[in-house]
Amino acid sequence: MNWPGLGTAVNVATILAGSAIGLLLGHRLPQRTRDTVTDALGLVTLLIGGLSAAVVTSPRLAGAVGSSAPVLIVLGSPLIGGIVGSLVDIEARLESFGDWLRQRLTRSGSGEHERFIEGFVTASLVFCVGPLTILGSLSDGLGLGADQLLLKSALDGFAAVAFAASLGAGVMASAVAVAVVQGALTLVGFLVGDVLPGPHLDAITATGGLLLLGVGLRLLRIKLVPVGNLLPALVVAPLLVGLVMLLGRGVS
Repeated sequence: MNWPGLGTAVNVATILAGSAIGLLLGHRLPQRTRDTVTDALGLVTLLIGGLSAAVVTSPRLAGAVGSSAPVLIVLGSPLIGGIVGSLVDIEARLESFGDWLRQRLTRSGSGEHERFIEGFVTASLVFCVGPLTILGSLSDGLGLGADQLLLKSALDGFAAVAFAASLGAGVMASAVAVAVVQGALTLVGFLVGDVLPGPHLDAITATGGLLLLGVGLRLLRIKLVPVGNLLPALVVAPLLVGLVMLLGRGVS
């Protein structure tokens, strides 16, 4: 029997467990080792983001909107979403939420304050942005099983160990963001009763890949990309696909 929400519950548990292990290891690891771990995670995040972004070449997406439109859709989504997100300033709100959690969960100085927020924001974005988050949560809500979220749970658990060892307790607090985001998507799936069409999912996957590339750049300390402000792009992407398909029917 399928229990909607089970996948998210397991995901939260693995992040908490992985973070606890990482915190225990973190105090025993030199700073250069923690920095190396963060760099490795940054490289892997770039790899995953690149593979996801490559879905822009999906024949299913091209068949729905035309061969030239997919790249324009993936280009337009972060542009439009970034404008909306920057006006709302999602990045600052996410940091404020992290600070609110820090004040209630820790008693630390200014240095630990910044480390907590960076750990919370970075881990939340990594754990919440990606095709498995959306597809897995929707499938779980529809009662189709939690297989995708269970896979994501295993990946996030191992990642949480490395993140917490290098970024501290803020990674553990990211479990709250995962519970909220995936819980909301699971509820949407439960209420809607159907998943998005394939082309729309491909656009979300490709756009999510771009955002993950931004997270990778943050982890590698190359560029502090405000990925939080780009999150609305995940909503804009399927809307643009629908708009292009509608215009295509009108022209034909």
